[in-house]
Amino acid sequence: MGNGEFAEFFAAQFASACRYAYTLCGNHAESEEIAQQAFVRMYSHWRRVRRATAQAYLRKTVTRLFINTRRGRRGREHAMADVPERPVEQEHSELERQGLRAALLRVPPRQRAVLVLRFVYDLPIDEVAAALGCSPGTVKSQAAHGLGNLRKAYGDLFTGSDIEEVAL
Repeated sequence: MGNGEFAEFFAAQFASACRYAYTLCGNHAESEEIAQQAFVRMYSHWRRVRRATAQAYLRKTVTRLFINTRRGRRGREHAMADVPERPVEQEHSELERQGLRAALLRVPPRQRAVLVLRFVYDLPIDEVAAALGCSPGTVKSQAAHGLGNLRKAYGDLFTGSDIEEVAL
């Protein structure tokens, strides 16, 4: 595939890559940086990328870049950014959405990536496994642990002083 095809792919997929990265990291500037880095990496391997698997390759690259940015940052606090500009199909209160977003950001990065790919992007287990470079069993395990951690984090948000942080 040539440069023209890459330019078309970039134009068609950049916004989606930014939204996916934002869902993982919760920060607009960081999500754009991750998406840009993913496209730079893709460009260097573009001749070997098959058109049919380009989106999966992009998701895998964004996911790996996100996980790499989180290594060594586990104990730090991160500022909450605005919710992305996407229509919400179900009606939930703003506090519930912010609480869920804050809880998701407390889930370990790899589990968060599994939850986002599986439940936000509604990808089948096999595609999530391919995107993360692991087995389907690992995806199931990470999803189960991630959901448990998400439930705990969501419950913890509303049982202490963190309620003010979520409400902001």
